Amino acid sequence: MFLLQSAEATRPTFWRIGPVGKAAFYYLAAVAIAVFLLGAYRRVRSYTQGAEDPQDRLADLPGRTVAAARTVLSNRTLRDRDLRAGMAHAFVLWGFLTLLIATTILGIDMDFYQPLTGDSFFVGDFYLSYSLVVDAMGLLFVVGLGVLLYRRYAARDGAGSRLRGRHTSAEDDLFIWALFFLGAGGYLTEGVRILGQDYPDFETVSFVGWSVALVLEGAGMTPQMAVDAYPVVWWSHSILALAFIAAIPLGKPFHMLSSAANVVASDEDAGRRLPGVPADLEATNAESLDDFTWKELLDGDACTKCGRCSSVCPAKASGRPLDPRDVILDLKSYRESRDAGGESVPIIADGGTSVVDGETMESCLSCMACMDACPVEIEHLTSFTRMNRQLVDQGDVDRNVQDVFQSVMQQGNTFGDPARERADWADPLDFEVDDARETNVEYLWYVGDYPSYDDRNKNVARSLARIFEEAGVEYGILYDDEQYDGNDIRRIGEEFLFVEQAGHHVETFEDCDFEKIVCTDPHSFNTFENEYPEVDFADFADDPMMGFDVEDWDGAPVFHWTQVVEELVSEGRLGLSGDELDYTATYHDPCHLGRYNDEYEAPRDLIEATGCELVEMPRNRANSFCCGGGGGGLWMDFDDDPKPSEERLREAVEDTSGGVEKFVVACPMCTTMFEDGRKTGGFEEDLEIVDVAELLIEAVETHDGPAVTEGPAAAESVGSETADEADGDASADD
Repeated sequence: MFLLQSAEATRPTFWRIGPVGKAAFYYLAAVAIAVFLLGAYRRVRSYTQGAEDPQDRLADLPGRTVAAARTVLSNRTLRDRDLRAGMAHAFVLWGFLTLLIATTILGIDMDFYQPLTGDSFFVGDFYLSYSLVVDAMGLLFVVGLGVLLYRRYAARDGAGSRLRGRHTSAEDDLFIWALFFLGAGGYLTEGVRILGQDYPDFETVSFVGWSVALVLEGAGMTPQMAVDAYPVVWWSHSILALAFIAAIPLGKPFHMLSSAANVVASDEDAGRRLPGVPADLEATNAESLDDFTWKELLDGDACTKCGRCSSVCPAKASGRPLDPRDVILDLKSYRESRDAGGESVPIIADGGTSVVDGETMESCLSCMACMDACPVEIEHLTSFTRMNRQLVDQGDVDRNVQDVFQSVMQQGNTFGDPARERADWADPLDFEVDDARETNVEYLWYVGDYPSYDDRNKNVARSLARIFEEAGVEYGILYDDEQYDGNDIRRIGEEFLFVEQAGHHVETFEDCDFEKIVCTDPHSFNTFENEYPEVDFADFADDPMMGFDVEDWDGAPVFHWTQVVEELVSEGRLGLSGDELDYTATYHDPCHLGRYNDEYEAPRDLIEATGCELVEMPRNRANSFCCGGGGGGLWMDFDDDPKPSEERLREAVEDTSGGVEKFVVACPMCTTMFEDGRKTGGFEEDLEIVDVAELLIEAVETHDGPAVTEGPAAAESVGSETADEADGDASADD
């Protein structure tokens, strides 16, 4: 075989079809395109019936489109966490687009260029190059589909199992097989033509089609048989292609368009910055589909049922009724049912009579793992919070959560303890903590509820205070003017109480003289950094229930304490030499510090600065597994098996390289959840739960001189606290 560079190298486009067949093909193509356009129009029109989105999703549309094109064409989000599936999908996408472009080029030559010029550019070197590229990319298309078919039907465990769920249907099978037969059918058509034309020398560039022709000949097909069979093969392939085009907006194939549109309209701050609600008390949140924004409706159509969100959901892994994929698809199915004239039912309620059951949404931990794993930028947490707000509006809220709401309203904290006791944690210290309301400070330290009231976490607060003192930081706290930050009650759905808490703090901040805010808790860090500046306090100014007099807040530099102390350590202000401790430690990335705010390195740098050997968890950084405390999980009782905290500790004990002595955290809620999981999961003899601050202060004491005792319960390491206080109950009921 050899490649003949001929100016006459080309192929007939309607070989053996005839004028009647050609006319029939054009008629069917026109029908297919018309069905496609009508279906696409109806889809887009349905989005316009959604509520206005609070974010300007189409701002800088050209820039968004270019950025989305990079993401979609590179398949970057699909390769994350699953390289094999990502590359297979990339092959399918690149091959499909190449075949689409190739068909368009052929149509331009046949229907426009030739009638206008009387000539054709589909000859010679152009044709040869065209054929080589199309055969090569089409092969990628078929190979990619082969991998995906294997994963769907043969790989029954792991990644393959996540493709099956309650919403899996014959539509999914039909879609992937239609694509496969389109690719394979194209090569069969090409092979039959090459055999029927007795192997034109230049067709060696169509190396796959040439190979198919050889296989067919080896199987007994003669050139004459190929000539006779060609019209049947050609029509079979053409009808399948036209039917696929017509079906794109009618079912799962539409995700090829809606997913790309969803990436264009995505909000990079979604999840970490929840949309606010109108100050109008008559406004509804998820009473009907009309309450959902057009982007939330688009989310449903963009879902490919890949199950990545389900596979990383800690609530689902613990046996709770939440499956993020099912919730998104349940809403989509209900919308399609209503469009078809189906019965109206509540969106969310208790008792199983609604689209989504109340217990399902109460199960959500707001960890954002589903959003991080989603390759098409579905913003689950936005819709989930909308439904949680509806539960609050209806009064369908867990009793424990109602008690928390009451405690915040009456005492300003989630424990229900007196506000005057807020700073009692500092009493055992042998120095005075400045009052930021009366003293100019560099850092206004927001201590948070758990470090202020929970006995186990008070030790963390005292450790951090000693670190600040050791480094000579000018800091102060708000004492009894500090209240709960509101982060998690907002994610449970209590928006108005969140606004009240935010208004109180902003008003207090404005009365203080400070440069930066530093937070103990990543939840507080997130809400001060990303949400307080977005609240339109002026909308609530006339509400007599809101006890603040502020219209807006431009924000202030906000840091998690590890970010601040990491800089202090790098400047040598703690005097560490890096060899003070010799523990083997692993670190758990808190959701609100890691996934929410992309801070992964500061805590690790601090752990290594103490001399500890840091062993990474198998699931780390953006892939970290939630402790179970977020989204109100700290305050609710679930019959988890296992608890998220137990599963995470099991991972540390069994799935790391071994010998882990310290399970290090950087979030008070994580401390509480893991101390509880350590007891209930039987890990008390395996490892110790320590905060980064506790590890640091032990290193500082070791550097300065032998510490009297070790561990977070060491009273001497934080002043003169009593042993009873240091051994306080760390259960979630605190």
